[in-house]
Amino acid sequence: MIALTTTSIAWLLFAVILGGWVVYAFLNLRQSRDELGSEQEVAANRQKFYEDEILEGPRLTRVLGTGVILLVVIVIGLPLYWILEPARLAGAQDAKEEIFVEWGSRLFAPTADGGFNCSGCHGGMSGNGGSAPYNLTDPATQQVTSVAWNAPALNTIFYRFSEEEVRFILVYGRPFSPMSPWGVAGGGPMNDQQIDTLLAYMHSIQIDREGCGLGEDDIKTCPSGNLPAATQNDIDTLANKAVADGTYSSYGEALFNLDLASGAYSCARCHTLGWSWGDPGEPGQGSFGWNLTGGSTNARFPNEADMIDFVSNGSTLGAKYGVASQGSGRMPGFGAMLTSEQIQAIVEYVRSL
Repeated sequence: MIALTTTSIAWLLFAVILGGWVVYAFLNLRQSRDELGSEQEVAANRQKFYEDEILEGPRLTRVLGTGVILLVVIVIGLPLYWILEPARLAGAQDAKEEIFVEWGSRLFAPTADGGFNCSGCHGGMSGNGGSAPYNLTDPATQQVTSVAWNAPALNTIFYRFSEEEVRFILVYGRPFSPMSPWGVAGGGPMNDQQIDTLLAYMHSIQIDREGCGLGEDDIKTCPSGNLPAATQNDIDTLANKAVADGTYSSYGEALFNLDLASGAYSCARCHTLGWSWGDPGEPGQGSFGWNLTGGSTNARFPNEADMIDFVSNGSTLGAKYGVASQGSGRMPGFGAMLTSEQIQAIVEYVRSL
């Protein structure tokens, strides 16, 4: 609103100044005459001009008054425009983001609506998780099996990954999964601007963050924000129910294996082979992520606190973690999604494998 007001003021000032010059030019043209002396033999400098009473009277007052009015407009208008310029720039940035979100939503939309059908796999336009058709090939028998792959929720993607990491996944895809490359650099159809607009749309569908200040409601303005308490309660309810009905023996095991409610993310998706297509093998034996069984986890993290920190913050490409381990950048951080108690329970379960 401020940006629109500032723009209107700027156009009004421009119109006033332009109008002043137009009036000034019109009056001068109207009063102009052929050069004195062109129609007679008497030299121009000998022709009688206005009397002093006229030159220094109403005419001079009008000219000076017009100049003062234009000067007042400039003196007031320019500082006012300068004061409101930051708001105008912020408004322009907001307008750009709104346009990018709109463009990104068109790319995210189903094929029938002219999009690239991101919504078809990831749970509709809200991106709260869905399924994708995929063909598995048995490496021993070469038998091909069609499965429905559990596609992750995208309305919490920026709770787990940075924008650079999400961009990399969009451009280059996820090998050995239905997520194909979408960026031109990865062999896909989208150019850099389309990837930017798609990221803008994904930012717009994130579940609102909790623990942020006024106006801080996304990963850019509130990187330390967490999932809302109501969502955490949904996670707790689902996990506790799975323990109560005997599906899992502990709260940590349930959190590790469940595709949690409200856009949360399962550890088993990466660390249990077959989980993604509904045919899980031995829990924690590794798939996209490394094998967590057989004492390998405890060897990497002799200190439990170090493992809690790793699960909370994820891995950074090339950075050291645990004992003699180097991050690949593929392990997301769950500190913004899960409470410290939930992460503690998951770590205790994993260390028990």
